Amino acid sequence: MAKAKKVKLKLKTHKGAAKRFKLTGTGKVMRHHSFARHILTSKASKRKRRLGKAAELAPANVGQVLRMLPYGN
Repeated sequence: MAKAKKVKLKLKTHKGAAKRFKLTGTGKVMRHHSFARHILTSKASKRKRRLGKAAELAPANVGQVLRMLPYGN
């Protein structure tokens, strides 16, 4: 009788996280700002400009996000 071969399972990417976070070439996790979709008339131009740019994820949350993105999507 042949011995069963052990197979290492692939890890699944959390698709919600893959759509929300991006990894840079240096390994930083980038996120998008909230409050930039509607009711923009009451927000200053400077604020809207800053909200349109990506921001680096806080160090406290990096580990949690990296676990959801095992292959660095």
